[in-house]
Amino acid sequence: MARTANVFARVEPELKEQAERVLDQLGIPMSNAVGMFLRQIVLQRGIPFEMKLPADRPLAIGEMTSAQFDAELSKGINDIENGRVYSADEVESEVRRLYDL
Repeated sequence: MARTANVFARVEPELKEQAERVLDQLGIPMSNAVGMFLRQIVLQRGIPFEMKLPADRPLAIGEMTSAQFDAELSKGINDIENGRVYSADEVESEVRRLYDL
């Protein structure tokens, strides 16, 4: 049997449970999945998947030009004037639904 070393990682319990459910369906123990991930890091000499920010992420106010900021404010005012508004409760409910919270 090959020598092994321990790897300890702290993750959110919910994330661990979700990953375990997927891995169980695939028939792969968590330790094997971690080993596969580490092997791919070595083989590819980096993280084995693309890492980038989503293209449609909202701009931070500090990143906006004055014209972009004015355009965003205009869109918000237009939405209010046309009744396209949501209560805080509706927004919270939708976030919970979308992100399974």
